[in-house]
Amino acid sequence: MIRIKNVFRLGVKELWSLVRDPIMLVLIAYTFTFSIYVAATAMPESLHNAPIAIVDEDGSPLSARIVSSFYPPRFKTPVMITLAQIDSGMDRGDYTFVLDIPPGFQRDVLAGRVPAIQLNIDATLMSQAFTGNGYIQQIVASEVGEFVQRHKSSAVPPVELALRMRFNPNLEKSWFGSLMEIINNVTMLSIILTGAALIREREHGTIEHLLVMPVTPAEIMLAKVWSMGLVVLLAAMVALVFVVQGVLQVPVQGSVALFIAAAALHLFATTSMGIFLATLARSMPQFGMLLVLVLLPLQLLSGGATPRESMPELVQNVMLIAPTTYFVSAGQAILYRGAGIGVVWPQFLAIAAIGTLLFFAALARFRKTISQMA
Repeated sequence: MIRIKNVFRLGVKELWSLVRDPIMLVLIAYTFTFSIYVAATAMPESLHNAPIAIVDEDGSPLSARIVSSFYPPRFKTPVMITLAQIDSGMDRGDYTFVLDIPPGFQRDVLAGRVPAIQLNIDATLMSQAFTGNGYIQQIVASEVGEFVQRHKSSAVPPVELALRMRFNPNLEKSWFGSLMEIINNVTMLSIILTGAALIREREHGTIEHLLVMPVTPAEIMLAKVWSMGLVVLLAAMVALVFVVQGVLQVPVQGSVALFIAAAALHLFATTSMGIFLATLARSMPQFGMLLVLVLLPLQLLSGGATPRESMPELVQNVMLIAPTTYFVSAGQAILYRGAGIGVVWPQFLAIAAIGTLLFFAALARFRKTISQMA
């Protein structure tokens, strides 16, 4: 029989142990304040202030029009260079893009010929190179087309495309970055706190004291789950209200209470995972190495960094056994799209099922570890 009084008192003991650990307290404070702010505000645009240089060998009104079409914030003001300066400038990394407009460009365009413009790209900056390539092609094509027609195109397209930006009309990346950082930090910190609590007891010898007390392994484990889960849950609530909604002014569309309920279910799974990893590791450094192997796939492949639909099918199927996959899906639906329980109940059910399996797997491993120490 699991005695609630023992679970409560052991959990309070875990909280006092955490209070006396300043390193963990600093980690919690940083993770749910400054880390979230940095993730939201320091997230670079895919194309922002890209350095570009232009070689204007034509010196015509059309080439001048093309030069003037590149301006902040997507591009820096173009630097005019000569043909001989291209290689040295790109070797030094001064320019991501160098556009070479050949002599006679305007004449060939007006004559109906198809002149070529050379675009040199520093592909070591892969994200900017890929995005900027498309932007530059569109800009050049648009300016040449308008110049040839001598006015802006007024032709009515056969189909009108009506754009509606749902849930994030201004495409603010801080909205995505801050909320996803909370979701990722809930996973990371819950695994770290529970695993570190168990390893700390083993290293300090206090686990032997628990073995002679009238408590069961299930009670010891439940105490660590509820105490460390409560700390992470309270930190996530503070971050969501004061950092995300307060400092960053990010509108939360859905119910905060429903998101906290999803986070509580998720914490049941991840705290159990942390205890399981701690039973496999013999020391804190080993636990840290295991954490890297587990945490990176959980955060990168659960749909928080990139959509799951863009991943290989094998990865999508494998990640169905991870609770973070369903937590990310539920969190995005609640916080971004204002979904209710009628939409996210399958994710809740999946998290609860996976959490139960992880709890009993961790409990079996914990009992085996204790029996070896007894």
